Amino acid sequence: MVACLLCSAPDVLSRRKFSSSFRAQDAVVLLQNCSNFKQMKQIHAKIIRNGLDNDQVIVTKLLRLCSEYRKIDYAALLLHQTQNPETFTWNLLIRAYTSNGCSYRAIHLYNLMICRGVAPDKFTFPFVTKACLACSFVGKAKEVQGFAIKSGFFGDVYLENVLMDLYFKNQFPDDGLKVFDKMRGRNVVSWTTVIAGLISCGRMDVAQKLFDKMPVRNVVSWTAMINGYARSEKPEKAFELFAKMQLENVRPNEYTLVSLLIACAELGSLKLGQWIHDFAIKNGFEIGVFLGTALIDMYSKCGSLDNAKRVFDEMETKSLATWNSMITSLGVHGCGEEALALFAKMQMDNIQPDAITLVGVLCACLQTTNPESALAYFNYMTERYSIMPSSDQYTSIVEIYCRSNKVVGS
Repeated sequence: MVACLLCSAPDVLSRRKFSSSFRAQDAVVLLQNCSNFKQMKQIHAKIIRNGLDNDQVIVTKLLRLCSEYRKIDYAALLLHQTQNPETFTWNLLIRAYTSNGCSYRAIHLYNLMICRGVAPDKFTFPFVTKACLACSFVGKAKEVQGFAIKSGFFGDVYLENVLMDLYFKNQFPDDGLKVFDKMRGRNVVSWTTVIAGLISCGRMDVAQKLFDKMPVRNVVSWTAMINGYARSEKPEKAFELFAKMQLENVRPNEYTLVSLLIACAELGSLKLGQWIHDFAIKNGFEIGVFLGTALIDMYSKCGSLDNAKRVFDEMETKSLATWNSMITSLGVHGCGEEALALFAKMQMDNIQPDAITLVGVLCACLQTTNPESALAYFNYMTERYSIMPSSDQYTSIVEIYCRSNKVVGS
């Protein structure tokens, strides 16, 4: 079987086929020139045939390629068939599991590593904490944190940043602040992580105090604060911060402008929204998918449907979110038939709808007060696109029938 595989190998492999002097360096060269998973397996067969399958350098290169090709089960076999794999090798597979959406397997592998008496290093703990973050496993993260402290690796800034991110994203702001307060060295990522985390937990007052103490503030930290205020009960403060940001000569990015547009929508200020739109054009910002969709949403919520339609029509590229925003805007503004026509065009452009599209379509049907049409759209979208309707969407159907003085099934 191995011989058959090798006979079909590309030239890069066949030139060295069955060489009696095949060495680890030769295997490394082959793996560096490997271009696909099939070829990697052929090279691996030659490595096994020549008794090099326990060479740690070769194993790590194979693991990297498996991760790149998303062949994680093959990577797991590689590790488990290797005699006494080093910590670095275990780390590679833990990271590969996490980056390929297998976080629980990454944590299980870490547990196995510890049970086998393999000593973790400064890279192990951040990789495992990343896995805990991906699956919101806070209890395990605290255990890993304790072991890192015991092992003398807790002073690593990257590990502390990942831990803070995990605690804040799982609504444990006090734990996140404890990590930040005990850090011996902080970088701009540390400051931005704690500020963004506090904002996400609704602690704007503490976030502002830390932001004021921040030694170096970049566009990411400014935007985090602006976005926090835009979504809070004080959206006007987003513009106060933007003014200070400009005074400090920090150039905004697309995310900054989108945050300001959210503030405009919260304030219901069409004038401010138009000013941001003009600012974007004058400063060379492309009205792409992200910024364009935010403009549509802002114009709609500020009562200017014509401007929203103009932005939509001028956008060269549209995402599903763009279509959803325009369909919903038309429905909210009483243009039910136009919204349904736009939904039909969306399908003609082969854009697959989602649950948010269904909300927009039902909102449009609410304006037409046509219960039969609403029920037809509801059944069509849930059956064809496997969209799971929410209780609100069922409520919308009932409301449409109530408005038309009809009873479902009559």
